[in-house]
Amino acid sequence: MRLLLVRHGQTTANVEFLLDTAPPGAPLTALGEQQAAALPDALADEDIEAVYASTLIRTQATAAPLAAARGLDVLVRDGIREVFAGDLELLDGHSERAEPYMRTVFAWAAGETSLRMPGGESGDEALGRYDEVIAEAADSGARTVAMVSHGAAIRMWIAARAANVDVDFAASHPLRNTGVVILEGTPGEGWKALSWAGAVVAPAGEGGPTGRPVDERPSQEPGR
Repeated sequence: MRLLLVRHGQTTANVEFLLDTAPPGAPLTALGEQQAAALPDALADEDIEAVYASTLIRTQATAAPLAAARGLDVLVRDGIREVFAGDLELLDGHSERAEPYMRTVFAWAAGETSLRMPGGESGDEALGRYDEVIAEAADSGARTVAMVSHGAAIRMWIAARAANVDVDFAASHPLRNTGVVILEGTPGEGWKALSWAGAVVAPAGEGGPTGRPVDERPSQEPGR
């Protein structure tokens, strides 16, 4: 299966640099709506047979134009929602108090899945729910699937599951709004990333805390 993991368009919480992870979540900005409207053209070369979105309104609003252009329904699944921030919800992403969020996310990707987000979920829970939706899509028989999801969740899952993307790469490479990571594989045989943010509809800065690098590390190619 060819899997396109798409980060949602810009939201009002992204502009304010807030950790916004609980449903229904912040709406798209005017720029975010433009990004969503442009997504069908950005992915015009992809033969997409199914479009998924999370339970947060920003992913559904981003997915809607793409699904409509392909004559598809948006399949809403809770499993691909953002990593729940728990006690860190709506903190300023620039603040020291918010730092444990992305650090914990990438600790999970490195294998420390028993860790729990303060007041939130564990890595086992977060990866497990994401895996379930990926498996559902693979079992559907669709050859190319687009899933509109979230910055931290996408980067975590890929670092944990793609054979050629390690934690350092995912942590140091931002995924801006409407950035797309393309993978190929199966749940049983594993996944390989083919491109990282090769399609971004419009420049939108860092896109909030979950779209920025965790720290300043040298740029590198994907690979373990």
